[in-house]
Amino acid sequence: MSPIRHKKTLVPIIAHVAAWICFFTLPYLVFFPGLREFSMSNHMLTIIICNNIFLVFFYYLNTQILIPRFLVNEKWVPYILSIIACLIFFLYIPRQIALLIVPPETIPSPPAGLDIRNPGTERHRLMRARRRNGNDYFNTAVFLLVMTVGTCITVVQRWLNTEQNRKETENEKLNTELSFLKSQINPHFFFNTLNNIYSLAIVRSEKTAPAVMKLSAIMRYILTETERNLVPLDNEVEFIHNYIDLQQVRLTDKVQVDFTITANTGELLIAPLIFIPFVENAFKYGVSTKEKSSITIKLETDGSNIKFTASNFIVQSENTMLENTGIGINNVKRRLELLYPGKHSLVVKEENGFYFVNLQINTRS
Repeated sequence: MSPIRHKKTLVPIIAHVAAWICFFTLPYLVFFPGLREFSMSNHMLTIIICNNIFLVFFYYLNTQILIPRFLVNEKWVPYILSIIACLIFFLYIPRQIALLIVPPETIPSPPAGLDIRNPGTERHRLMRARRRNGNDYFNTAVFLLVMTVGTCITVVQRWLNTEQNRKETENEKLNTELSFLKSQINPHFFFNTLNNIYSLAIVRSEKTAPAVMKLSAIMRYILTETERNLVPLDNEVEFIHNYIDLQQVRLTDKVQVDFTITANTGELLIAPLIFIPFVENAFKYGVSTKEKSSITIKLETDGSNIKFTASNFIVQSENTMLENTGIGINNVKRRLELLYPGKHSLVVKEENGFYFVNLQINTRS
């Protein structure tokens, strides 16, 4: 057994033992502060010990067997009947066991010829009967208290375990979905990039080799960094720079790209590949080889807040394609919902012939 598992097993046992010790000793510490001056018969002490042993037994019988078998399955009648049977057993059997172990002190028999119905003897028997009834009421109250506490604790523990299992299941589903979305991003990105390099190779451009090197750096980033849930924002910025440089290899002087960064990004962490679909979309639909076009990308930070904006002129020949921006944009929207619920805002709009993206993320955990 591993040390962690051994510790997890040992801690509940110690907690249960400590709780029972407190439960059994607290009444005597409260009601009998002069415990040294208080004395009880051996028979009474034996009854108390037997009652305590059976209380522990019925507590675990209830929490380990009765509740899982009856109460959890909503079998109310068998559960109530089982509790009543346990109560009857508890009221009489421990007393009989105590009688066998340590009989009560006997009252001396009256002398011969003396009427046994004297007032003193009858009064003693009446007091014993009242004491027995009082003990029954007290034992019933203690039994019901122990069973109620056990039921409440068990029900709450089962509910907490169910909630924990539900959350773990949801987290597994989210992680699976995120992994699937991330796996979609990589082939989608590489497909477009390889097409660009292929076009350079066709014309035997001198830019082909530098483009391959840029692609190599991008692939290294995707294969190493994107396995993590969060990466330094500086790494993501460098990745965007490499992507822009790779795109500019195939562009002409008619395309102007402006990528600016303000404030310090060193201490911030961000989900990998969260911005690149918007950058890729700007190059895909905002670049023209026939007329001048511009792409403006800006990244700002303010404490734990990150603001990303991108805008590009909508090339008329590509305008009809804007309605279908591909799986990249759809994936990043879903990833934002999963990774930054309630901590992000995304506005994508088309206005005055330009396509605008405004993304704000609060990275504070």
